[in-house]
Amino acid sequence: MSEATVIPLHGPRRDDPPLASGTDTEPRVESDFERRLAGGLAFLRRRLTGDYPVDEFGYDPDLSDHLLLPSLRPLYQRWFRVETIGLHNVPSSGGALVVANHSGTIPLDALMTAVALHDHHPARRALRMLAADLVFTLPVVGSLARKAGHTLACNPDAERLLTAGEIAGVWPEGFKGIGKPFSERYKLQRFGRGGFVSAALRTGVPIIPVSIVGAEEIYPMVGNLRTLARLLGLPYLPVTPTFPLLGPLGLVPLPSKWLIDFGEPIETAHYGAAAAEDPMLVFNLTDQVRETIQQTLFTLLAQRRSVWS
Repeated sequence: MSEATVIPLHGPRRDDPPLASGTDTEPRVESDFERRLAGGLAFLRRRLTGDYPVDEFGYDPDLSDHLLLPSLRPLYQRWFRVETIGLHNVPSSGGALVVANHSGTIPLDALMTAVALHDHHPARRALRMLAADLVFTLPVVGSLARKAGHTLACNPDAERLLTAGEIAGVWPEGFKGIGKPFSERYKLQRFGRGGFVSAALRTGVPIIPVSIVGAEEIYPMVGNLRTLARLLGLPYLPVTPTFPLLGPLGLVPLPSKWLIDFGEPIETAHYGAAAAEDPMLVFNLTDQVRETIQQTLFTLLAQRRSVWS
């Protein structure tokens, strides 16, 4: 019988390839800079080739996610240091109507709400705002608003968005809210005729009352140049402690501390679409939403320790 070959239990065989050093076998970790660079180059390639989706409203999620929202994050995270409450009240799928108080002279409150929903909601939901006609007549701003997914504040557009399962946002105070004097801060203006409630009833989506504290202090409006505003075709032209006294520097918002509270949803599905034609029900629901936001604002203000921290 021939002698068997003995293979040692430990150590490499003579015909095995040499072992690579530990540094050669470990996968290379991509740095944060390299990831950002690769993402930026991929974004540019998509923009140059047109390889990105746009919906019927002009919403360009690729541009919004990679350019528009990142430009707002420094304001959200470092300047206003926004905190959120109740994001779990916003559904992870399906349509919903976000209704919030409006303030601040320049409507940054709507933009910060959009960042909150996109960055901090578990489902990273996009907020499709229902904006005034003036927004879409402004050069550059109007085009960017369309690309960010926003549209006119009218019932047909609102219902199309909600039926498609989107989160629509409305600020019923309109220019009366953002253009009110500082002496009336956190006092809600009239909510109009309740068109947003009719849209929610017809589509059966929940209404999410949202209360925003902090936006009133970013541009304290102490005066209004009404005559000049009319000449310029603007709803108001504010005078603040820094504008127009400091010129362009006066456009920098004051760094107030923000809190955005997403309240419990007000369900509408059980009423049925025909309920939208009942003016008394529409009025009552509109008043309920307004009162919920107002009382939440009073509660948050009572708990606030400082405007700035």
